[in-house]
Parts: sequence; C-alpha cells; structure tokens
Amino acid sequence: MPDTITRLREERERLNEKVLQAKNLGINRFFALDERVYEAGALDTRTKELLGLVASAVLRCDDCLGYHLTRCVEEGVGDEEILEALNVSLVVGGSIVIPHLRRAVDWLDELRVEEKANRV
Repeated sequence: MPDTITRLREERERLNEKVLQAKNLGINRFFALDERVYEAGALDTRTKELLGLVASAVLRCDDCLGYHLTRCVEEGVGDEEILEALNVSLVVGGSIVIPHLRRAVDWLDELRVEEKANRV
C-alpha cells in the first residue's frame, strides 16, 4: 500500500525529532533556516509554500511534496491554485514529474477529507 499523507507527516515529525535530538549545530541551523525561509516577507507564506511545492515536484522528493502540499492546505491555498502550481512543475520538470503529480492529487484528496472532518 502506498504511503498516505498522514503516514508521511507522522514519519517526518518522528525523524525530525530524532535528528534534532543529536544537537548537531550545523544541522540545527539548517533546519531553522529552512523553517524561516517560508515566513512572510516580500512574498507571502502561501506563495512561498507553492514555490516549495513546485520545487519538490521537480526535484521528485515525495517527502517534501507531502510537506509543502500540507502547508499549502494549512495556508488556505485552493485546489485550483495547487493544480496550477503542479502544472508549472510538470512543464519545468517534464513527464518524470507525473508519478509525483499523481501522488500529490491523491494526497490532496486525503487532506481535504481530513480538513472537512476537522471542521465538524
């Protein structure tokens, strides 16, 4: 069975905690930089997360794709905006991106179901 977005998120959180517990200064600094770069600045957080989504698809990193897709949903990015961003990744990255595009669409459905359940 393929990874679900929930499993990806749980694994990411568990492994990040494990890495950060090592207390390596360089790793911790990089993690902090990675977190800060998505804060609002000249570009808002939504736009930065969409950029992260595109880069993740082009670089074919499913962990990153799942993370940025989750963050896009948390930031209120709509499905049409997400699909347009994924279309950019397809044009930039070519057909090799298609498997990741498929997963992203499947995970987006899962995130929307989760989002709807949390509103009730």
